[in-house]
Amino acid sequence: MKPKQLLTITLIVLSLSYMAINLNSNEKMKIENNYEYVENDPLNARVYTLDNGLKVYLTSYADAPRVQTNIAVRAGSKNDPSEATGLAHYLEHMLFKGTDIYGTLDFEKEKPLLDKIEELYEEYRSIDMSDVKNRDIVWSQIDSISGEAAKYAIANEYDKMVTALGAKGTNAYTSNEKTVYINDIPSNQIEKWLKLEAERFRYPVFRLFHTELETVYEEKNRGLDNDGRKMFEALLDGLFPTHQYGQQTTIGTIEHLKNPSLLEIRKYFDKYYVPNNMAICLSGDFDYDETIKLVEKYWGDFEQKDNPVFDVIQEAPIKEVVTKEVWGPEAERLYIGFRFDGANTEQSRMLTMIDMVLSNSSAGLIDLNLNQSQKVIGGGCFPLVMKDYSIHGFYGSPKPDQSLEDVKDLLLSQIEEVKEGNFPDWLVSAIISDLKLTQIKKLETNIGRANEFVDAFILDITWDEHQNEMLELEKITKQDIVDFANANYSDNNYVVVYKRNGEDTSIPKVEKPVITPVNVNRDDQTDFLINLSEEKVKDIEPVFLNFEEDIKISSVGDVELLYKENIENERFRLNYVIDIGTNHDNRLKLATDYLKFLGTYELSPAEVQQEFYKLGCEVSFQSGNDKTQLSLSGLQSNFEASLQLFEDILANAKADKVALENLKLATIKERNDAKLNKQTILWSAMMNYAKHGENSAFRNKISQEELNNVTSSDLLDLIKNLTSYRHRITYYGPEKINEVSNSLNTHHSSNINLKQIPDGTIYEELPLDIPTVFVVDYEMQQAEILLLAKGGELNVSDIPKIKFHNSYFGGGMSSIVFQDMRESKALAYSVYSTYSVPKEPGKAHYSFSYVGTQSDKLQEALLSMTDLLENMPQADENMNNAKEGIEQKIRTERLTRSKVLSEYEKAKKMGINYDIREDVYNEVQSFDMNTLIDFHNNYVAEKNRVVMILGDKDRLDMDVLNEYGEIKFLTLEDIFGY
Repeated sequence: MKPKQLLTITLIVLSLSYMAINLNSNEKMKIENNYEYVENDPLNARVYTLDNGLKVYLTSYADAPRVQTNIAVRAGSKNDPSEATGLAHYLEHMLFKGTDIYGTLDFEKEKPLLDKIEELYEEYRSIDMSDVKNRDIVWSQIDSISGEAAKYAIANEYDKMVTALGAKGTNAYTSNEKTVYINDIPSNQIEKWLKLEAERFRYPVFRLFHTELETVYEEKNRGLDNDGRKMFEALLDGLFPTHQYGQQTTIGTIEHLKNPSLLEIRKYFDKYYVPNNMAICLSGDFDYDETIKLVEKYWGDFEQKDNPVFDVIQEAPIKEVVTKEVWGPEAERLYIGFRFDGANTEQSRMLTMIDMVLSNSSAGLIDLNLNQSQKVIGGGCFPLVMKDYSIHGFYGSPKPDQSLEDVKDLLLSQIEEVKEGNFPDWLVSAIISDLKLTQIKKLETNIGRANEFVDAFILDITWDEHQNEMLELEKITKQDIVDFANANYSDNNYVVVYKRNGEDTSIPKVEKPVITPVNVNRDDQTDFLINLSEEKVKDIEPVFLNFEEDIKISSVGDVELLYKENIENERFRLNYVIDIGTNHDNRLKLATDYLKFLGTYELSPAEVQQEFYKLGCEVSFQSGNDKTQLSLSGLQSNFEASLQLFEDILANAKADKVALENLKLATIKERNDAKLNKQTILWSAMMNYAKHGENSAFRNKISQEELNNVTSSDLLDLIKNLTSYRHRITYYGPEKINEVSNSLNTHHSSNINLKQIPDGTIYEELPLDIPTVFVVDYEMQQAEILLLAKGGELNVSDIPKIKFHNSYFGGGMSSIVFQDMRESKALAYSVYSTYSVPKEPGKAHYSFSYVGTQSDKLQEALLSMTDLLENMPQADENMNNAKEGIEQKIRTERLTRSKVLSEYEKAKKMGINYDIREDVYNEVQSFDMNTLIDFHNNYVAEKNRVVMILGDKDRLDMDVLNEYGEIKFLTLEDIFGY
């Protein structure tokens, strides 16, 4: 999403003066001791270069005793050999498999088997794909020897170790020109983490390859079912007909996936995973000097090699429109793309500015002329800046009476407006202010800071160039933007991708190979793991919320005011919270949606947008099943003015018949599109149907007839009456509570003689006591499987056990479910199981387990998941890691800022008045395997389960499904209610 907080020049000079020095000064890189830095850098970043060429970016930020760690490699899919695409992504997966020191029971015995497997893969890929017989013979040998080699492998030992460290967000990703490995660790675990990562990258061993290969197959099939991914790949293909950006996808071709080479993967690692092509990027609570000493200690001995060279392919200019079509079951939409020069060029900077003129989620030309006017649905644009080239992308969806070609013309028409200079003079300076404020927000999180380092390193931009980027943008004038648009956007130099609704007959499928389940040896552990776990660190004491001390409670008339002071900066957030939602009146969502398109009796809808835009504030109106929240946020210096405008809209919104008619059409389109979205079908429609049957909050939507007949006065009456009911106000910001209360007393007149909240509809939760299989037919390669069992009503005292069980059994890469279903049997790319906690008393807990797999693996996947649910494996090492991980995370987690208010609201709704994490922390230390066994047997194993399947019914084996209960085929109308 684009940032919305755009500010006028007159207000910015004062409001953002505290950040002006840091963001505007033209500073050069300076050297002190052994690091580089930029004066007045808001990150106070230090950039070190070790003797072996390794870059180390450090920024100390003591928001919580944690550190965001990103290890970046300047290599991605564009660096893959053309005859072995997908290789960088394969390698990313294999970096989780261990080395010759960890992840193995006996490497001396394992290695000859791994060497033989490597030889067999070379033989396998040398056989023509049409020679199925001989390929099957070699594959059978690979499968057999892989099973033998797996007897010496310890699956997920890396994941066990980082879990025990208390890491969060453990992951990695590969894209066009980078591969990044991510962890968020406690600050007292930096040395252990550095030691582990140094070992990880020293000599990775590509064990358990054929099961991981099948996981990548699953990922490929998921991509073939993803219309959005297909669209973007088509856009890249059109923009880059010769460059690797367009000709080598990250996941790779099916032919190359079926013919992998461990030898080529090793060559790739040896070439690109060298210290002078890598960076360690850290942001968090640490001492600079101590941290760099530790990095040097564990990474200083890595051997420097030749810098990898990439020869950039020069693309010919696009001289005629390139049109592509993508087909699939999801809603119709389009992409338009223009190609520009890469990072750190004049074109890339101009691209940033013109993109914001067109779309900034508030007052850009597309925002006002197309979205607020409801001429298209969800129109917008985005810049994608890469090292070799950049892209200016546009997107949008048609209204019911529109074609995709109409949407294309409307989007392109806004570029013509830029060419004519038809945008306000103040907008350019306001964009600069918006970008500055967005940067400040980004720097409030460790992950945002670390990602800044990654971007600079991957794009090969020095830190002073990166920090002075804003100064370069400030030099750009309105006339520069107009001239740039006229020079670079023509009626024939773009690519357009139409995503049409219908069957994609071109989709091939990665067929399931024969894979014998392998051992995971989950009870074993290496000396490396044991020694790492025994290394002592100084404990960090947990900090729990004390709502009586952390929140101040006052009143505005009869309205409760919940207050939390912002001691970091000048931003505020104000919420009016009313416990009335669509369960009380199903027109309410339509009403809050309508409000977004209205003006007042003094201001037009566009002028309202622009006024908030000028004030550096944003508003949102949201209605859920049982709550409506009206929100205002921005800079405290503009609190009074923005609050007055906010209240004016709520009290004096002016009816707009055209806007309402367009909203009705858009609502119909949104509903129809929801029936094409497989995530909505499975997780919302099918899930609610399984829980509630035909009478659910999800199906409680205003009918077509009611929609046709509803009037502006109906909807505006709902809005104007909302705050006449009992409600509460939450405020997070820098102003003192008395001043906030005084302002609200002045402007928020709906604060006395408030009406009681009426009763809403309560939707019964079905017993789920009859084995049933619900099937919804959907055109896709995979099958999405969801197993659901109902537990008892909310029991707060069970929450510590639930957290413990979820961590051990089904959450994360070191869990039992992940190890068995993915690592051992290669049955799924995405798989997990959890026991849910309801948000309020009277609602039930549920056990739900998800498997995304190929349709031809349906029988194995269901059988394996059911077996795990009924017979939970016992692994003491996994249990200990789960305990240690929970404890470390709680010790170092800090709930701050506005999270304090949201946690209070959450606890109050659950019927408690304290931080539930305190119970979890105190109790988990005494838990053992018997705790897990008792919980699993009582709450998970012995429960009847309902099975939900979303997939192509012609690919599903009904005999298999019959074994799990009565099959009921559901239509989309059954589960959506329309």
